Amino acid sequence: MGFLPRLQPQVWLLAFGRLLSQVGTGFTLFYAPIFFVNQVGLSATAVGVGIGSASISGVVGRALGGTFADSKFWGRRRTLLLSALISAIASFALAIAYNFPTFVIGNLLMGLGTGIYWPATEATVADLTTSEQRNEAYSITRLSDALGLGIGVVLGGLLISTTGSYRALFVIDGVSFFVFFGVIYFLIKETNRSISSQSQWSGWNTAFRDRRLMIFVIVNTMFTTYIVQIDSTLPLYLTNFVRVAGEKGFEPTTISALYTGYLTLSVLAQLPIARSLNRFSRAQVLMISAGFWAIAFSLVWITGTVQQMHLGWAIATFTMLAFAIVTYMPSASSLVMDFAPESLRGVYLAVNSQCWALGYFIGPPIGGWALDQTRSIASGYWLVLVATVAIAVLILRVLDKMVSHNPSA
Repeated sequence: MGFLPRLQPQVWLLAFGRLLSQVGTGFTLFYAPIFFVNQVGLSATAVGVGIGSASISGVVGRALGGTFADSKFWGRRRTLLLSALISAIASFALAIAYNFPTFVIGNLLMGLGTGIYWPATEATVADLTTSEQRNEAYSITRLSDALGLGIGVVLGGLLISTTGSYRALFVIDGVSFFVFFGVIYFLIKETNRSISSQSQWSGWNTAFRDRRLMIFVIVNTMFTTYIVQIDSTLPLYLTNFVRVAGEKGFEPTTISALYTGYLTLSVLAQLPIARSLNRFSRAQVLMISAGFWAIAFSLVWITGTVQQMHLGWAIATFTMLAFAIVTYMPSASSLVMDFAPESLRGVYLAVNSQCWALGYFIGPPIGGWALDQTRSIASGYWLVLVATVAIAVLILRVLDKMVSHNPSA
């Protein structure tokens, strides 16, 4: 067991709970756009707007989650319980969605539950670790996310191929959140030991005045916009725009296999990469991640434009996406914790988490719009994303110099 880091048992229990909930999420995450476009009959743009609507409630959820996590009454544990309950209700709402308004309602509830969840869970990990342990601790929890998603994608693909019942996936997702609720209720203890003497809303003012954090928000929003392309835009692009042997796109089983391989590689590479990159600053690691994103988006464009070897290019794409994800996730959260006062960890992580809400607001509608256009625009969209990576790297260089010259700025 020397391969695994030595962390407090609470970290491992939280990771186990996250694995269970992510199994359910894996059932729906990559198949929802295909289902609501090809079976319910919504346009790709409508589905993009619907998924993006989760960011509206996500903003509220993240603000509440960060404030609750730092408060004396709620703390980390009760905040996590609330998020699991709301997310379960959202899954069942999506299971019965039959048109655009009901689809939006389900996504709004899911955005609220997810928003409340992230600041509390990442603050819990920070409470239980030292600065030196954090990269690997966040890697463990992200590894659990990836492993759970991988299992969910495999089982979801099998269920669809045997029954064709997409709606059952959402029901299973809801059940998984109830299981996560049980894990938190019975196994997770409150970890917040530092209650700020100032009001929690004044803590937000402190966070917004932190120049390092605000600069990071810009580039982190770009990264989260990239990530949402994997979930909301790429599956539909591979289904409707790639021409395999002159026919229409990859089959759901092939897409399932690609995502399974991507998630498996993410699991296997998470800890080794986290350890190998410890010698670099957090911002430098994020620059490395940006490079992987640029390569991955270039490979998506190639996959959609070449006349042969589509599967080979797709495999290369998902390999680069796996490396992009595992270099980004732990370093982003750890960098924010380097900025945050101990009493405001929830608030700082809530600001960090707001980037996900912004990414989900920006990414799906733009991606959906691109896929509703001509084939050349849909393919060229990936090259536009490649061009934006250069901007992200420039911002990260500024942030790295700012942190190295004046860590307390």
